[in-house]
Amino acid sequence: MANLVKIVSSCACVGLLITGCGTSIPVGTLYTGVKLPVSGKDAKYSKEGRAVCQSYLSIVALGDCSVEAAAKAGGITDIKTVDTKVENYLGFYGKYTTIVRGD
Repeated sequence: MANLVKIVSSCACVGLLITGCGTSIPVGTLYTGVKLPVSGKDAKYSKEGRAVCQSYLSIVALGDCSVEAAAKAGGITDIKTVDTKVENYLGFYGKYTTIVRGD
């Protein structure tokens, strides 16, 4: 019986470790630092706006990193491109930045 408990516990632990959460960005275990394109129709622009969200201990996430907030921060009314920048340090601190470029 004790053997069965060890086997089931081991399988459960392995299952938790290998399943992970589905995500649309590449995620590193120790550090993540990526820039990703979201959309774009024209590379020519005169303004850039950024909006930031932050995550603490992968438990609490705060901020407004919407496209609208980034456009407002840059004074942009005609959006040309949208990109994202993601940083994460061991799951303790994460930063998600939406970058909007346009006129």
